[in-house]
Amino acid sequence: MYDIAIIGSGPAGMTAGIYARRAGYSVAMFEMGVPGGQAATTDFIENFPGFPGGISGSELMMKFYEQATTFGAEMIFERVTDVDVKDQVKKVTTTTANGPRTYEAKVVILAMGAHPKMLRVPNEGKFRGRGVSYCATCDGFFFKDKDVCVVGGGDVAVEEALYLTKMCNSVTLFHRRDELRANKRSQALAFENEKLHIEWDTVVTEFLGDDKLGQVVTKNVKTEEEKTWDFPGCFIFVGYDPNDDVMPAEVDCDDHGYVLAGEDMATNVPGVYAIGDLRVKNVRQIASAVGDAGVVMHDIERYFREEYKA
Repeated sequence: MYDIAIIGSGPAGMTAGIYARRAGYSVAMFEMGVPGGQAATTDFIENFPGFPGGISGSELMMKFYEQATTFGAEMIFERVTDVDVKDQVKKVTTTTANGPRTYEAKVVILAMGAHPKMLRVPNEGKFRGRGVSYCATCDGFFFKDKDVCVVGGGDVAVEEALYLTKMCNSVTLFHRRDELRANKRSQALAFENEKLHIEWDTVVTEFLGDDKLGQVVTKNVKTEEEKTWDFPGCFIFVGYDPNDDVMPAEVDCDDHGYVLAGEDMATNVPGVYAIGDLRVKNVRQIASAVGDAGVVMHDIERYFREEYKA
């Protein structure tokens, strides 16, 4: 039995673990892979306070991890398969090499984050991991000195395209609109980078190849002109979907699967909270995820006082 079970160990989950342990609660953080979530796969972060020279995402998330575990938060590296929140005492079931394992907690914090959206065009799934990627820092090195393309126009797309120019021969950015949505600094860096070329009003319609990606088919949304490009690598950054595989049915979500939680991070289920990219919000950044985690403990302490006289 733990006081608090945190599902996910991205910036929000680990920060919640730090705050909860400092408040004296026993904490279990569940993670099926590497701590840090999306932030851990980010090449370079220069907008998180305290690091004026910038820092890699993996290094920053390791600092989060070290701080959370130093305070005594227990990291459980098991895949969560079910979260039961019907009763006052919640149950978290995981899968292990020895079979299912169940943990109990008085409070559950949902911090599963989100994952990159797919384009859902022909052969995208076929070439995933064989030329089609959703993480430049994970797979960019495989395309050293080659010509690649990026799909998207937001902060992540532009920043990852810039990252790819460090190792690739050239990077072509396909964007469905005639202006970027990325922040002004990233846009300025993109426009002045000679290795980065932008194709406006363009969408990807199909991927072609044999065992690996060989060509990318595009269409201009204004002229409807189709074109086939020779690219061994395509990196897709067109938004995110919530990681809702183990979302309890009792928790209210919007039409896209994001959790409806108030500014106190409380869901409609007593003792269940949602923080970070998983909840309905306008901004999804490391700083906002950390902010959610700082706020959530205020209502959790109220919940413990009222329900457990703590």
